[in-house]
Amino acid sequence: MRIGFDAKRAFFNKSGLGNYSRDTISILIGNYHEHSYFLYTPPGTPTVNFTTDSSASICKPTSYVGEKFPFFWRSFMLPNQLKDDRIDLFHGLSNEIPFSIKNSGIKSVVTIHDLIFLRFPEWYPFIDRKIYEVKFRKSCRNADRIIAISKQTKNDIIDFFGINPDKIDVVYQGCNLTFQEKADTEQVSIISKKYSLPDEYLLYVGTVEKRKNLLTIVRALKLSNLNIPLVVVGKHTSYTEQVKNYIRNKNIKNIRFIKHVNTSELPVFYQNAKIFIYPSIFEGFGIPIQEALFSKTPVITSKTGCFPEAGGPASIYIDPENAEDLANAILELLKDTHFREKVVSEGYIYAQNFTNEKIAKNLIEVYKKIV
Repeated sequence: MRIGFDAKRAFFNKSGLGNYSRDTISILIGNYHEHSYFLYTPPGTPTVNFTTDSSASICKPTSYVGEKFPFFWRSFMLPNQLKDDRIDLFHGLSNEIPFSIKNSGIKSVVTIHDLIFLRFPEWYPFIDRKIYEVKFRKSCRNADRIIAISKQTKNDIIDFFGINPDKIDVVYQGCNLTFQEKADTEQVSIISKKYSLPDEYLLYVGTVEKRKNLLTIVRALKLSNLNIPLVVVGKHTSYTEQVKNYIRNKNIKNIRFIKHVNTSELPVFYQNAKIFIYPSIFEGFGIPIQEALFSKTPVITSKTGCFPEAGGPASIYIDPENAEDLANAILELLKDTHFREKVVSEGYIYAQNFTNEKIAKNLIEVYKKIV
């Protein structure tokens, strides 16, 4: 097959949709060499150093109009270029495909990550919600098939857009291969010193925003009177100041904020942590949970939505709005060594459902349904 990808995010987004795009492209190239891959990306200097082997072609606009108006090229002109390149299948990796692709004769699949903007509209500006809804709805209707990254997202596509369930395949996303490999002693030492990591700590990874609910962790630590440090890794938002104000007002110690950590360094954070805590209110899936499971770190996360899909039967599930519930879960894992070891071993076994080989196989099976 000659497979084309909307690769804008792969070259211009450092996290989230960018990670999904890079990982998807990389694992397909790594596991299915017999196909040809074409990465369609707007002009400009990439903000991410994403490299692939020679089996992938990087494709940019071939016309003056496409170069000057990349949004117009990506949304309307791209199907003509796909036909010139004899593409068999186009995969929109980040919730959208070109508006005119259905009439072009090019087969297509779109990955829908979440519909949080419809489920929790108060978290998004009005104009953003309307743009997302038009793009996502039209993409779901025009694509030959839809990939949902979780059963939760599949159900939302059915409920909000009225899409036939038979058109939707659930293909879980994986995490970067670097999280699936144990860091060596030298790497652990270098990174621990660079970031002054404590010998023992709890870990949170993710943008510090209201939806991801860091404040519940801080409240739980206050309730339990634990002295173990909490390391917070992630981009700051206006919500960060709300959390920091609570920390100051309650005179809570041992909470460290680290804004930027390279992906290559992050496995050390996970592998050295006593517990990974992710009390998010809602996600499309929850990649940090997978990263923790592969790192053999016990996970505490929310009991609703997609989180049980990501964490499996052995992870600890709590009410994300209940700090006392979370405090009790933390204490149990810290005090009961046997229980902790069971959570770790069973969590690692469950993580094998998300290896690159399995995800690549599932993606190719979806492609074969279309072409």
